[in-house]
Amino acid sequence: MSVGVPSQPTAMRGILLMVGGSAVLTLSDAVTKWLTAGYPVGQVISIRAVFSLLPILIFAWHAGGVSSLRIRDLRMQSIRTVCAIASSFLFVGGLVYLPLADCIAIAFSGPLFVTALATPMLGEQVGWRRWSAVLVGFLGVLVIVRPTDGAIQWVALLPLSGAACGALRDLLTRKVRASASPIAVLAFMMTAMGLSGLTTIPFGWAPVASMDLLLLATAGVLVGVAQYLVIHAFYIAEASLIIPYKYLSLIWASLYGFVIWGDVPGRNVMLGASLVVGSGLYIIHREAQLARRRRKGG
Repeated sequence: MSVGVPSQPTAMRGILLMVGGSAVLTLSDAVTKWLTAGYPVGQVISIRAVFSLLPILIFAWHAGGVSSLRIRDLRMQSIRTVCAIASSFLFVGGLVYLPLADCIAIAFSGPLFVTALATPMLGEQVGWRRWSAVLVGFLGVLVIVRPTDGAIQWVALLPLSGAACGALRDLLTRKVRASASPIAVLAFMMTAMGLSGLTTIPFGWAPVASMDLLLLATAGVLVGVAQYLVIHAFYIAEASLIIPYKYLSLIWASLYGFVIWGDVPGRNVMLGASLVVGSGLYIIHREAQLARRRRKGG
């Protein structure tokens, strides 16, 4: 079977999967933010990760059972997972202090970090156009984190650092994708995330109320489903086609934030998010152009 531009029905399925996955993931983030008001971050992440394994294991069973969970490069997968765990802890930590839309807008700086780190980590050449987009994107981040009194919101460094760790995770994914199936990578990561949260027990966990346990279970199942939808989207459609639809998360975050907490994104957030999203979309477009040129040249 030849690999090329996906057919229109397949491309539409990929887009719908990305839109749905982003909406479900953002809803999980909203539930998580609600829970962090009463429970430590490590406890929320650990319990959420355990419940995320329920849909993941069901998907793994459909993908071939135990054989679909085989990990061949354990060392590199472990390094990638450490980056993923750090990204999750930092992002959820940011949810404790910042509105949902602000956190997600800052997290959109991930593609900027990927581009900035592609040269030292993968030896990829990054031209002046993409470097310019990176600078514009980080300018957008600075606009978001500057409150009205002109001082930097230092808590914004939590989701920003989380985006940097997420970029490392994504770059390492390029190196390990041949050593395990996506569902195996996801199951390994969520298992390790659940265990890592247990290390925070000495710092104090709170008794979980029945309704909150239901919310934690809901957040976990949503994470597992969302991650699977996004992975499946990448499997059936080109990344350059579907990644832009991930930015719809900002709309979902603004909607959830307004309905649940009454948050309305300020001018700084909207302007900064526009710069971050615009630069990210340009980087994606530019990388797609270069990939097409390489294929033609090859």
